[in-house]
Amino acid sequence: MCGIIGVVGRGPVNQTIYDGLTLLQHRGQDAAGILTCDGERLFLRKDNGLVKDVFHTRHMRQLFGNMGIGHVRYPTAGCDSTAEAQPFYVNAPYGIALGHNGNLTNVEELRHAVIEDDRRHLNTSSDSEVLLNVFAHELDRCHSLHPSAEDIFSAVTRVHERIRGAYGVIALIAGQGILAFRDPYGIRPVCYGSRETDNGTEYLVASESVAIEALGFTLIRDLAPGEAIYITVDGVVSTRQCAPNAIYSPCIFEFVYLARPDSIIDEVSVYRARMRMGEKLAAKIQREWVDHDIDVVIPIPDTSRTAALEIAVALNVKYREGFIKNRYIGRTFIMPGQSQRKKSVRQKLNAIDLEFRGKNVLLVDDSIVRGTTSEEIIRMAREAGARKVYMASAAPPVRYPNVYGIDMPAACELIAHGRTEDEVATAIGADRLIYQDIDDLIEAVRAGNPALKRFDCSCFTGEYVTGDVDGDYLRELADRRGDKPGVAGRSRDIVAVGLHNAE
Repeated sequence: MCGIIGVVGRGPVNQTIYDGLTLLQHRGQDAAGILTCDGERLFLRKDNGLVKDVFHTRHMRQLFGNMGIGHVRYPTAGCDSTAEAQPFYVNAPYGIALGHNGNLTNVEELRHAVIEDDRRHLNTSSDSEVLLNVFAHELDRCHSLHPSAEDIFSAVTRVHERIRGAYGVIALIAGQGILAFRDPYGIRPVCYGSRETDNGTEYLVASESVAIEALGFTLIRDLAPGEAIYITVDGVVSTRQCAPNAIYSPCIFEFVYLARPDSIIDEVSVYRARMRMGEKLAAKIQREWVDHDIDVVIPIPDTSRTAALEIAVALNVKYREGFIKNRYIGRTFIMPGQSQRKKSVRQKLNAIDLEFRGKNVLLVDDSIVRGTTSEEIIRMAREAGARKVYMASAAPPVRYPNVYGIDMPAACELIAHGRTEDEVATAIGADRLIYQDIDDLIEAVRAGNPALKRFDCSCFTGEYVTGDVDGDYLRELADRRGDKPGVAGRSRDIVAVGLHNAE
């Protein structure tokens, strides 16, 4: 899970990209980068850390140009080096920079082909750098000094033929324009919008609509699966379907947890979808636990608030804010490492004893992944005086690895893998555990856009929409997880060869 943004403006775009990345910060807290283009010259600043910590005034002043892209990355195993912060850059052909949200499932095969067949150099272990070099190689085949939209879309078509997995991509071609494209299943989101200025129309492409609308742009639409958009530096917009037989299969976990509630993805309001998740879960409680003794419903902030309120209303019990959140601690689901996640829970949340003491409490969370957070929060509720602590999850049990860009690739890390719901309840210390049914989750999202016939629900069902993930792949992925050291000792001043570094 990462965030991407690209802007073609009529004036300097550095501040717009910065502001957009802060709006997408929830998608990645590990690293951030901005690359801008002024004429033929590129300017790059990227580093590990939050957006506010990576970019200072001295950096912003050196990010010149009316066109640029940005990226926020969340931590993944074996990815702790500044060298793996994005955007990535290659100088041939033209000078291309690229940021990527997702994960390539055939990256090892591609890595070999890029090195052995395409004769290109890879400097990191990132699949995003592999993707960049695949695109650069395919674009180089157009043999034109100034590639046309047709040249670029033909290159994207060939990229789709070579790569597999989930990918929302933003790329900048020096002096030419900005390109964005989405995988043939639409697993990861990409949308675009425009705004009118005194100097003409500006365009913005982003992972989520919140970055478009909050910056004063008007959302036009989402890219379709396999579709690409190319916006020249002069503001000429072209779109093309570049992948045959594309099948809409967006990641349902975007609606459960990843996206901001004020975003609209594939014409579905994330907020409304989470409301319906609460309604569905309340109906299950009423159906299967008629004589429940719940005194109060308390959300685990922030993502579960919408669903929790709907549950409380439907059950006709009190809704209370029982936990106060320290907003200066990152999202624990995307913390690197179990020990750091566990430590961060206590730093992140503090219980209000008055809301727990002597009560039977239903805690509501958006999902239960590793169980670390749930176990600690249930312990906190008991320490605050709760008589009984029940747990409800707005999502079904997460029992299978996600291989499409969410950091839960090893099944052994998942609390529900190989366990029944009662066994999970015992493991996390809950008196009772209620999970959402998968059909109810799908219906809660699909109700916002009935045209969506299929979703990627692989972390719940073990069915992978790309069709190329099997047991051998998952075992190899688990073996590689966490074994690759970062590129330590590299100077943070050297971010890419041939670029004007905004230090």
